[in-house]
Amino acid sequence: MTCEARYSPDETALLIVDPYNDFLSDGGKLWPRAKTVAERVGLLDHMRVVLATARARGLSVFIVPHHRTTPGDYRTWEYLSPTQRRIAADQTFAEGSWGAEWHPDFRPREDEIVVRQHWASSGFANTDLDFMLKQHGVRKIVLIGMRANTCVDTTARFGQELGYHVTLVRDAIGSLGWEEMTATFDLNAPLYAHAVLTADEFVGLVDGGNGEGSR
Repeated sequence: MTCEARYSPDETALLIVDPYNDFLSDGGKLWPRAKTVAERVGLLDHMRVVLATARARGLSVFIVPHHRTTPGDYRTWEYLSPTQRRIAADQTFAEGSWGAEWHPDFRPREDEIVVRQHWASSGFANTDLDFMLKQHGVRKIVLIGMRANTCVDTTARFGQELGYHVTLVRDAIGSLGWEEMTATFDLNAPLYAHAVLTADEFVGLVDGGNGEGSR
């Protein structure tokens, strides 16, 4: 699924979803489960290419982070999803831990925006993401990061509902298994996304050149 639309700096934002060490770095709590898919699709290299291109061409860059957990977070909650139960039990993205730090290649620069942390899967629900995008005149959002069938998929769907043009960069998005990739890119995304591109395809559609200096 591709699209002829171009991506101009005055209306496009790159959203990097959950670029934590626990997801993306060797030694992270979830890296052993993510590694097979990440290495097969070239996840980290493609994320680097997309981010470098966004920065070089002047696109807005937003970090869309999951809540950093503490032991008492969910004690008073009436309803927890299975994912939230696992996060709480394993203390994934634990506040103050190395695993909850940004992967070193995806640390935000001073002029880039870290939005409020999401408690479940959507980067929009109960955060300031929509408000901040609107304040920067963003109409098109491009998503990379983790995890395909949870935070990426849900954030992208929510964005489409809010009226944004939504693009997924499929080889710059990872998961914990191939079934999750299939669910996102073969079943779900064709029903809501305006474009599903590879990193190379995206680079070629960003206004400002043909990708020189982005690798």
